[in-house]
Amino acid sequence: MTLLRLLLPLVVALLAGCAGTPRQASQAPDTNKQQYVAKDTSRTVDLTNPPVDAWDRIRRGFAIPNLNTELAQEWTDYYAAHPESVQRMAERAGKYLYFIVDEINRRGLPTELALLPFVESAYNPTALSRSQASGLWQFVPTTGQYFNLKQDWWRDERRDPIASTYAALDYLEKLFEMQGDWYLALASYNWGEGSVQRAIAKNENANLPSDYLSLDMPEETRNYVPKLQAIKNIIANPRKYAVVLPPVENSPYFAMVRKNRDIDLEVAARLAEMPLEEFKALNPSFNRPLIRGEHQPTLLLPTDRVETFNANLLAYKGDLSSWKVYKPRRGESYAAIAKRFGVSEAALRRANDISSRRKVASGSTLLVPGGGGQAGVQLASLETPPGALDAAPSRATPVTRNSRRPNVRTHKVRAGDTLFGLAKRYGTSVDTLRALNNLKGNNLKIGSQLRVPGTGARG
Repeated sequence: MTLLRLLLPLVVALLAGCAGTPRQASQAPDTNKQQYVAKDTSRTVDLTNPPVDAWDRIRRGFAIPNLNTELAQEWTDYYAAHPESVQRMAERAGKYLYFIVDEINRRGLPTELALLPFVESAYNPTALSRSQASGLWQFVPTTGQYFNLKQDWWRDERRDPIASTYAALDYLEKLFEMQGDWYLALASYNWGEGSVQRAIAKNENANLPSDYLSLDMPEETRNYVPKLQAIKNIIANPRKYAVVLPPVENSPYFAMVRKNRDIDLEVAARLAEMPLEEFKALNPSFNRPLIRGEHQPTLLLPTDRVETFNANLLAYKGDLSSWKVYKPRRGESYAAIAKRFGVSEAALRRANDISSRRKVASGSTLLVPGGGGQAGVQLASLETPPGALDAAPSRATPVTRNSRRPNVRTHKVRAGDTLFGLAKRYGTSVDTLRALNNLKGNNLKIGSQLRVPGTGARG
């Protein structure tokens, strides 16, 4: 089945090249109808060497016949005239491309499908359309439910990069098997399979051709495949269009970590020593600042952050969450709930998106901020745990926080050192180390000299 799926577009291309366009032979030429030639002359790929990067891997798997129409050219010209926009989309795509292309290859599908989120969401996992379509692949709620994407108060798996990709490729495979044509399958993904089937039936009943270009479609759907073709043209030959694609290695960007305990989003990001926004970009399906362990969630972390996350989690001694989950009693007011937990009613309402007009809880689960009404994450437990300094290598002599005359000393970075671990060792914070060394990220160069708080310089 996989071999047949790969060969079918090539057979279609050969037949189209011999017979012209897939219109009925008896039909007179329509000069107003855009023509297309289903062949690819845009690239030459050397298959004797392994892919240079993820973009090269995508180019090697192109298998949908090119749509060479005026509309496709117009969209190619449009994207080429906005290279910064294409580059921003490509930057966002870099986090997800390897996983998506790998899954596409595993299924034996055309790699053009990895470019579909450019058209759907500009590769923004939190994109939300006017029709409430959400995520990289823009599932509307009902279609998401059909493909078992969970959508509740806690999470929306339409925004989950892994779950939504599986669902989207399942759907595209189903549509191709139904239509037998990738143009019609893609139109069905955008417009709905029923709408495309009805348009085909309408043309057939009128003794008209029923190929993709002959159907009467809404404006959005009419532009949908041409947009994908335009993105394909640019990815196939970015230099031709003066577009500089960001480097995307042909290796996994993220790895999965399973959790079975409640944990705050911000705590998880801090344990991974990565910015909160970057953590959210990989884990956009969570609707609340708390990730529920009972859902057995899978966290996505950059591959180079997993070891750091696990080490920091092992050393973490405090609560992983500053939130309480509460099920209101029947008729209980928000004011009474706030008083019960010692928080302000305003903070309780903010945390749960509750209008001031509603006085009585409806019975839905509530998040109650901890720390006397402060919804912020309590990170005091990230400080050095008892006994940790005794276990530290003798070469790294720590200083106490009670030193009256704080000074600066140096530490030579060794393999395995992390900002989080060094902050614990020297009784300081990650932010302080960043400030002392003018660091913007978390990466440390082995052998470099790092400035740390101390009572004197050290050789």
